[in-house]
Amino acid sequence: QAQMVESGGGVVQPGGSLTLSCAVSGRTFSVVAIGWFRQVPGKEREFVASISRSGDTKYYGGLAKDRFAISRDSAENTVYLQLNSLKPEDTAVYYCNADRLTAEDYTSADFYSDYWGQGTHVTVSS
Repeated sequence: QAQMVESGGGVVQPGGSLTLSCAVSGRTFSVVAIGWFRQVPGKEREFVASISRSGDTKYYGGLAKDRFAISRDSAENTVYLQLNSLKPEDTAVYYCNADRLTAEDYTSADFYSDYWGQGTHVTVSS
């Protein structure tokens, strides 16, 4: 099973940007698609974005469309999530997941996984 380590979170003002990283180990990076999710205390985890094994196919949740960008670097076994034009409602813990083989799988409302990293905190506040 893959292990994921998320990093790059922090405190940023509204309108600012952050780049989150998801370092994957324990499973061949090239065979897994990667998904990013976020969670606010008391709420369910929410799909943000996913990327295929090749990096050619990407999906975004409605909250991320036109503001966030997902990419992957096979040499570094890392997936990035660029967060732009951040809003206070983007405040959450962001998690990545490497439990599926296709990017589309992460978009399902029925998506479930027991395998998560520790997450990285993003706080958008003035």
